[in-house]
Amino acid sequence: MIALVTGANRGIGLEVCRQLARSDLRVLLTARDEERGRRAAAGLRAEGLTVEAHQLDVTDPDSVRRLMARLETDAGAVDILVNNAGVALDKEVPGLTVDLERIRKIMEVNAYGALRMCQAVIPTMVRRRYGRIVNVSSRLGALHAMAGGWLGYRLSKASLNVITRVLADEVRGTGVLINAVAPGHVRTEMGGPNAPRSVEQGADTAVFLALLPDDGPTGGFFYDRKPLDW
Repeated sequence: MIALVTGANRGIGLEVCRQLARSDLRVLLTARDEERGRRAAAGLRAEGLTVEAHQLDVTDPDSVRRLMARLETDAGAVDILVNNAGVALDKEVPGLTVDLERIRKIMEVNAYGALRMCQAVIPTMVRRRYGRIVNVSSRLGALHAMAGGWLGYRLSKASLNVITRVLADEVRGTGVLINAVAPGHVRTEMGGPNAPRSVEQGADTAVFLALLPDDGPTGGFFYDRKPLDW
C-alpha cells in the first residue's frame, strides 16, 4: 500500500512517515521545500525504510496536480493520505487585532490545502473501495472548549474538523474512512522544546487511524486513540 504524508520533512509528519514505513508501507514523504524533503527521506532510508520524497505545496493547485499525475504514472494510487501540513502564524496576536491576510495564509494551508488533497485522492479511493484519510487537527479547534487567542489557527482547525465530518459522511459505505486527530502539545518546531509530548506520542494516533481495519470508525475526532468531543 502507498501512504502519502504532507508537510513531512520534520516533526510529527516525519515521525508519521517513519511509523508507517515500519508497517511495511511505501511512504511518500512530501514537503514544500524539495531539498528538505529529500534530506528527510534519505534519513529514513538510512534506517532501512521504504520512503521517497516528493515536492508538494498544498496551497498550489498546480503543484498538487503535478504530483497526482506523477503518482498515476510512477507509483500508483494513494491508499492512505495524512494531511499533516500546517502553520501557526498568530500565536500571540489577539483576535481583535489579527489581520485578515494572516488568517488567509493559515486557512490556505491548514484547511483549504487539506481539502484540496482530499479532493485529489478520494475519487480514486472510492472507485477502488479502499482509502484512509487522517486530518491532523488540534484540540484548539474543538468548539466545546473554544477560548481566546489563536483565532486564525483555531478557525483553520475547526474548519478542518468540518471538512472531516462532511467528507466522511459523503463517502460513507464506500470503504473510505476519514478521521481527524489531535496530536496534543508536541515537542516540534511549532510546539516548542518544552512541550510535554514526544513526536512519537504525537504521531501514534495518526498512524493508528491510517491503518484502521475495514470496520473502523469514520467521521471521528481522536486523541490518544480515543474519541474527542468536537
